[in-house]
Amino acid sequence: MVMPTFAAATVLLLFSGFPGLFTRRDSAAGERIAAALVLTGSALGAGATAAALLAPDLAALDLPWSIPGGGFSLAVDALSACFLFPIFLIAALGALYGLGYWPQCRHPGNGRQLRLFFGLIAGTMVLVVTARNSLLFLMAWEGMALSGFFLVTTEEEKEEARRAGFIYLMATHTGTLALFGLFILLARATGSFAFPLSATLPSIGASAVFLLGLFGFGLKAGLMPLHVWLPGAHAAAPSHVSALLSGVMIKTGIYGLVRLTSFFYDAPPWWGWTILLLGAVSGVMGVLFAIAQHDIKRLLAYHSVENIGIIALGLGTALLGRSYGLPLLTALGLFGALLHVINHGLFKSLLFLGAGSVIHATGTRELDRYGGLLRPMPWTALFFLGGAVAISGLPPFNGFVSEWFIYMGLFQSLSGDSLALRMAVLAAPALALIGALALACFVKVFGVAFLGSSRTPGALPAHEAPASMRWPMGVLLAACLLIGIWPAAVVPLLGRAAAVWQGAEPLPLAMAGEVAPVTAISVTALMLIGILALAVWLLRRQTAGQATVAPTWGCGYAFPTGRMQYTASSFAEMLTGLFRWGLRPERHGGEVATNFPGPAEFASHTPDSVLDRLLLPACRGSARVCTWVRARLQHGITGIYLLYVALTLCLLLSLGALLRG
Repeated sequence: MVMPTFAAATVLLLFSGFPGLFTRRDSAAGERIAAALVLTGSALGAGATAAALLAPDLAALDLPWSIPGGGFSLAVDALSACFLFPIFLIAALGALYGLGYWPQCRHPGNGRQLRLFFGLIAGTMVLVVTARNSLLFLMAWEGMALSGFFLVTTEEEKEEARRAGFIYLMATHTGTLALFGLFILLARATGSFAFPLSATLPSIGASAVFLLGLFGFGLKAGLMPLHVWLPGAHAAAPSHVSALLSGVMIKTGIYGLVRLTSFFYDAPPWWGWTILLLGAVSGVMGVLFAIAQHDIKRLLAYHSVENIGIIALGLGTALLGRSYGLPLLTALGLFGALLHVINHGLFKSLLFLGAGSVIHATGTRELDRYGGLLRPMPWTALFFLGGAVAISGLPPFNGFVSEWFIYMGLFQSLSGDSLALRMAVLAAPALALIGALALACFVKVFGVAFLGSSRTPGALPAHEAPASMRWPMGVLLAACLLIGIWPAAVVPLLGRAAAVWQGAEPLPLAMAGEVAPVTAISVTALMLIGILALAVWLLRRQTAGQATVAPTWGCGYAFPTGRMQYTASSFAEMLTGLFRWGLRPERHGGEVATNFPGPAEFASHTPDSVLDRLLLPACRGSARVCTWVRARLQHGITGIYLLYVALTLCLLLSLGALLRG
């Protein structure tokens, strides 16, 4: 009954938005039905996945399919489960959150479209991570890609959404072309479009397969410099859609890389070095671009690039362990990568939902127009702060645990006999730099948005989010804290997933304890929580009976205003200045030329190095060249067109003669 239940859950997700198409545009019935179906499908799917893991045999479903070479083959193993649980959880919480954030009565023009494709993308993601046939995988992959396009362009009346949607569509289809080539080469090697079993193929002659997979899956994951679609798409989509895209959809690219590398029983060292290097670049540059952002959702989007880089560091470490025959190094790297897949889905979704609550209350995404939101939005502030601590890799939250595994794996590389392998430890300072910069970035975000006073004169008072938006954030915060306090709960799943990836038996308990001595983490986390609770109790006791309402400190000004505070730009000025060589920020105005200057304006902007400085100028230049060529060739003279035809025929005849000769 496991796989029939799993199939029913997938069908519920896929078709959850269809009943709403037959209700009125401003009716709440359609959105409630869609949310109920997503919640039901997610609950059934999570239960079926857990049951499949407890079953003694692999849970699989094979149905007849008339497509040549295709097969409707699904299977749920521990590796798939590491991606399935976040999909089900975040889809369910996103559907509930959307009832308050994007109600049908206030969005009659696009509410039905959003819920239709929200369910479709959740269902197709489930198919992607469980498909065991290349053609079925590609069909589910394309369905996921198209659903993502329609979700990104939910507000298609806005130029920003249309631009982000078309960049996303071009990027995802470019990656899909690479995947077509990947699966054709794989089918040539195996003689079938069915996925090969783990650790059954040699890596000799598979370099093209790996490179095509790295490009196609890396585009979806957002590995730098393949991240071009990600910041704009996450910023333009509704916030609970951004949570789904960032929390789980980009992880399908990571899933593809993990599943692809599992097919080979060995791996040349350059595979691991390539992914490790891309991970370090993505992590460092992603967080640097995040620090330079003014838009809260673009800032969070660049943090997705950063965390994909952290996951790539773990996967690269695992591949190096496989190449050099070090099982402990392999296990630590893969444990960290897979756990960070789960953790990032939790805390990044929490942050996007928190940002959505702020946008819902203020009507803007600009950080510099916030300020003083802690008092009117205490619950949102608490949830956002928890997500910020988790993404910064600090205990007692879950981000610390997965990054700790990766640190241990990188330090374990020093035990190898090869000098080249020992060089992998140099990625540890990069990971430390990523964590430090992430902490600085979220100090900026929380301070500018929630502390101080309002920066916008005459702004409407902000209000706390409704319960339908607060409960999903509370569940995600609790999940982040639970894994941070009790990481032993997920270690068995990680051990079985590592066994699937290596094509071996699950790790023995003694080996698992050596790989993941998590008891110390639990004790440290509980002690830290106790110390924080004691500090809060003492502070409240000392301030009991004192005035709780006071203006923000005015730094010596007699009549301070909301503008006499640090802005997002000024807070990040020192860091962006240190890394000016990579960010290349642009500054406009703000020059003071006299002792008594008049009013002046200042603005700063940090264009994306790949999209804005490379790809878009190259596309514009190509368009100008093509326009010039077309203008020279198309004269409107029939005789010249006939000459083109004659020259083409002569060229084809010449080629035919050469081929026959």
